[in-house]
Amino acid sequence: MSKKYVIYRRVSTAQQGKSGLGLEAQDRDIALFLDNYSDVPFEVLGTFTDVQSGKYADRPELEKALGMARKHRAELLVSKLDRLSRDVEFVAKTLKDKELTLRVASMPSADKFQLHIYAALAEQERDFISLRTKQALAAAKERGVKLGGMRDATMKRNEAAKQAADAAAQRVASIIIPMRKANASLQSIADALNAANVPTPRGRKWASMSVSNALKRLDAA
Repeated sequence: MSKKYVIYRRVSTAQQGKSGLGLEAQDRDIALFLDNYSDVPFEVLGTFTDVQSGKYADRPELEKALGMARKHRAELLVSKLDRLSRDVEFVAKTLKDKELTLRVASMPSADKFQLHIYAALAEQERDFISLRTKQALAAAKERGVKLGGMRDATMKRNEAAKQAADAAAQRVASIIIPMRKANASLQSIADALNAANVPTPRGRKWASMSVSNALKRLDAA
């Protein structure tokens, strides 16, 4: 009897969905899990994709995936836990569902307890970062710093830099992703980009670190 899976993928924005980059990274993780950690033979019953923030539980494709998984006693397979949800309560509810088994590709050996702890820690980290940012802004305001103009200008610069780096990563995705899948080193990938006269976002030569950063951007997309 073959192992059955229902795959669920999620990207936050329509742009990520159209580019395929965010989905590409999820598909890669899922394929790695199926090829290296799954019982064999296995069968993928269906793949469902939402283009929506992980903050919300009301996602039509997720509901379809959950329904199919329950009906066929299949495991719900996601690339990372935050692709299912960023809400620890939702994750906990899913883990408690007796008609459902959740499998996370990037954490192939994690049990329900470990997944619950990971979700709780991730939520605490996000809350801490938010609190730290608010306190830093409040401290700056007390020192007489005009937050509006400074923050707007900084945000615009940061966003422009991020967009440039994301665009650069997308331009070289067709080169670096296949090479990395073929176990090419970061330096050999950098050498290939430099040989092709492809500049980094800052117009410099590629190095192993810049290739690593580009891969991380593609993976997070």
